[in-house]
Amino acid sequence: MSKNNILVVEDESIVSKDIQQSLKKLGYNISGAASTGEKAITLANETRPDLILMDIMLKGDMSGIEAAEKIKEEFNIPVIYLTAYADENTLSRAKVTEPYGYIIKPFKEIDLHTSIEMALYKHGKEQEVLKQRDFLYSLVENKDGDDSVIFVKSNSRLVKVRAFDIMFVEALKDYVVINLADVKYTIHSTMKEIEKKLPTSDFLRVHRSYIVRIDKITAIEQTNIIIGGSYKDDLYNKIKTI
Repeated sequence: MSKNNILVVEDESIVSKDIQQSLKKLGYNISGAASTGEKAITLANETRPDLILMDIMLKGDMSGIEAAEKIKEEFNIPVIYLTAYADENTLSRAKVTEPYGYIIKPFKEIDLHTSIEMALYKHGKEQEVLKQRDFLYSLVENKDGDDSVIFVKSNSRLVKVRAFDIMFVEALKDYVVINLADVKYTIHSTMKEIEKKLPTSDFLRVHRSYIVRIDKITAIEQTNIIIGGSYKDDLYNKIKTI
């Protein structure tokens, strides 16, 4: 397992060296050390660490909070604050930058290790969700009709699924299930997002929890819940009845 790279931002030289020594004992790599906010931003850009330990009160024109905010905007690197200051005003300013942890100095190595591991895990999960939302439901824009496709993540790879092969889509709390004739894919999304990606000429939302491909319907039961409510009229307007 590769070691995670940590950038240490601390303006007290002795404290910085102590932190770096603790990190090495815990099995982390030190990607760099900075004593100012400006230097922290430069090193974050150059080394792209997995996490930054940031002292809030830094000497110079830029505070640790300002540096963390800039790093979050530009590089999306998780930050844990290290500080001897725990007053309400400092906490209020710090929490706006949405840090991944807040450790009061002096601290024990176990607290440092726990905070880092929790922050890395949380950030990793957040990145997975972002990647899914970026790629899983991408509809190929230059396709139309039955040739339309969406890309679905399955077992760490993207699988191309033709819209024509989709039978129906079902809501499942914070997920949706894309049902094909012989396989189903569960992905993190909302029905509203999926509805936007599917051709409106072929698909119809017949219930808050269901989207169906119209030409896959073989029969309709009047009492079936998926035809109830305000979606019923939309369905009958789409199909021919006698």
